Amino acid sequence: MLETLLPILIFAALGLAVIGAWRRVRLWRQGRPSAVPLLKGLAAMPRRYLVDLHHVVGRDKVMSNTHVATAGGFVAAAVLMILVHGFGLAQGVLGWLLLAASAVMFVGSRFVARRRRNPPARLSKGPWMRLPKSLAAFSLGVFLITLPTVGLLPADFGHWLLALVLAAVVVWGLGEMVFGMTWGGPMKHAFAGALHLAFHRRAERFGEGNRSTGLKALNLDDEAAPLGVEKPADFTWNQLLGFDACVQCGRCEAVCPAFAAGQPLNPKKLIQDMVVGLAGGSDANYAGSPYPGKPVGEHVGSPHGPIVAREGKALVDAETLWSCTTCRACVEECPMMIEHVDAIVDMRRHLTLERGQTPNKGAEVLDNLIATDNPGGFDPGSRLHWAADLNLPLMADVKQAEVLLWLGDGAFDMRNQRTLRALVKVLRAAEVEFAVLGTEERDSGDVARRLGDEATFQSLAKRNIATLAKYRFQRIVTCDPHSFHVLGNEYGELGGPDFNANWEVRHHSTFIAELYDAGRLAFAPWKGGRVTYHDPCYLGRYNGEYEAPRNVLKALGIEVKEMERSGFRSRCCGGGGGAPITDIPGERRIPDMRMNDVKESGAELVAVGCPQCTAMLEGVVDAAAEVRDIAELVADALVARAAPEAVDASRRNAGKTAEEVI
Repeated sequence: MLETLLPILIFAALGLAVIGAWRRVRLWRQGRPSAVPLLKGLAAMPRRYLVDLHHVVGRDKVMSNTHVATAGGFVAAAVLMILVHGFGLAQGVLGWLLLAASAVMFVGSRFVARRRRNPPARLSKGPWMRLPKSLAAFSLGVFLITLPTVGLLPADFGHWLLALVLAAVVVWGLGEMVFGMTWGGPMKHAFAGALHLAFHRRAERFGEGNRSTGLKALNLDDEAAPLGVEKPADFTWNQLLGFDACVQCGRCEAVCPAFAAGQPLNPKKLIQDMVVGLAGGSDANYAGSPYPGKPVGEHVGSPHGPIVAREGKALVDAETLWSCTTCRACVEECPMMIEHVDAIVDMRRHLTLERGQTPNKGAEVLDNLIATDNPGGFDPGSRLHWAADLNLPLMADVKQAEVLLWLGDGAFDMRNQRTLRALVKVLRAAEVEFAVLGTEERDSGDVARRLGDEATFQSLAKRNIATLAKYRFQRIVTCDPHSFHVLGNEYGELGGPDFNANWEVRHHSTFIAELYDAGRLAFAPWKGGRVTYHDPCYLGRYNGEYEAPRNVLKALGIEVKEMERSGFRSRCCGGGGGAPITDIPGERRIPDMRMNDVKESGAELVAVGCPQCTAMLEGVVDAAAEVRDIAELVADALVARAAPEAVDASRRNAGKTAEEVI
C-alpha cells in the first residue's frame, strides 16, 4: 500500500510546493527592479549558505550544530527520498544513505524540541512551537518507510492500519517541510532564505573578511524613482525577498538598544510587519515580542498601501522608525543576513523628503545643515576659534601634506575641542606633517543621511569632494567614526571611481597605533586605575576596527577590563542615527544602560573614540566612571623621544602596570 501511495504523496507535495513557490515569487516581484546576476548568485549560494551564513550561526555552537543536523539532514533526506521512494532507485547505497540522513535529522529535531520546551523570550512562539514535532514526523516517517526498502524489515511489513499511520506521519512531514516551505509556515525561511543569499542586495558582504555597510545612494535625478519607501512595493524585489527569509529567531531583538530601552522598536517585529505588507493583512497572527508599548493586532497593510499612515494606523508607526540608532547590532547578529538598517533609512527618506515629517529637532537640524553647513547652526567662520593659539596649518596655504586632519562638527563642541587639542598635540609629538581645511570643511552629511535627507547629504558630500580634490595628501585622519565611515565608505559612490584612489581614511586610534608601531611615539607608563573600552558602532560594526584602540591602550600600559558586551556585540551609546535629535521616549535611556555596563566591569574610566559616545556617556547622571577619549589618554602619557632607547623602553613596558615598571 505504501509503495503505491509514496510516489503520489511525494510528487503531489512537490507539485504544490512549486505552485507555492511561483505564488511567493510573484509577491516578491511586486517590488522595484534590482539588477542581480541570477546565475552567478545561484552558483554562489551554496558557499554563502554553508560558509558565510554559518560564520554568524556558529557564534552559538549548540544551535549551529543543531542547524547542521536538521537542515543538512533534511536537504539530504528530501533529495534521497525523491530518488528512493519517488523514482524507486533503492539499489546500492541510496537507501542506506537515506536512513542515515533521516536519523541525523531526527537527532537534530530532538535538540530543537529541547530548545522549545522553555524558549527564550526573543523566540517567536505560535506555529514555531510545532516545528520540533514536524521535523520529527518527517525524519521518523522517512526512516521507517525506508527500513523495508533496504531489507531490514520484510517488504510486506505491517498491516493496513500501520500503513495508514505511517502514511499520515509522512503526509504531516511532507506538508510542513515541503508544501509549507513555499506556502507559509515555520519552514518558509528555508526556501526564501536560500534565494535571499543568492540574490542578496549586498553581494559584496560575502567572502572572507568582506564588509558592506555604506548606505546606497538615491538617484535624485530620476524623476520616476520614489524618494524613499512609502509602501512595501517601493522596496526592491530582493529586499522583499530578504524580509521573507526571516527565521524569527529574535537575535536582532536581543541586541537592539532601542528595544532594551523600551522604545517602540523591535527589529524582528519590523521585518515581520514588512512581510505582512508584502502579502496584505494585519499583524494579529504575529507570535513574538511586540513593540514596547504597542499591542499586536492594531496594524494593517498591503503591498501598495502606506507603511506609515498620515492619519490613524498602517503597518508601522513613525516613532518606530525614528527609534533606531542605526547601530547595526541587528544586522551583525542576523543569521539570515537581513539588512534592517537599509530598510529603516529607506522608509525615513520618504518621511523626510516627501512628507517633511522629521520629529522633534530633526527639521531644525536639517535647516541648519542647509544654511550653515553644520547641524548646530553655528557660524561656519568659527570652526577654528577653539584653535586660535595652535597655529594650525591650512590646506589652502600649504596645498599638500602627509595628513589632512578632518575636524568634524565636534569642532563646535567645547567638550570635543579638548579631544581635538589632544590629537593635535599627539600629531606634533610624532612630527606628522598635517593640515586642516578650516572654513572650507563642511559637515560630512552623516546625520542628514541617517535622518533620511538624502538631498542635503549629497549636496554636502559633493561640495566636500570638490574641496578635497584641490589638495594633495596621503590620508585623512579624524576622531569622529561617523565622518570616518562616510568619507571612507559612502563618498566614493558620489565621487566617481577616482575618489579615495590617492589617499586612505583613518580613525585617529588606528593612526595613533601606526605611529606607535613606527616608533614615532613614546609613552610614560599608566598610573591610573582600571579602564574599560567602549566600541563605537561606526568604528566597530561598521568598519571592523576593534584591535587598534585596544593596542593603543595596551601601549599605554593599560589592561582593558572588557565589558560583557564588547567588540562586535558592544552596546550602542544611543548617539547614532540622529537618535538624540528625534528623541523618541522610552522606559530608560540607552546611555544609562551602557554606563551600567561600565559599572559592572569595575572600571573607573571608560576610554572612547567617538565624540558622540563621549557626549552620550558624559550625559549620564551620577556616572560610574570618568569618560576620556583615547587621544586625551595618549596626549597625557607622551614623553619626549630624546633617544632611541626611550622608545625601546616604552615598548618593553607596554602592557605593564606602573608597579611592574618600577
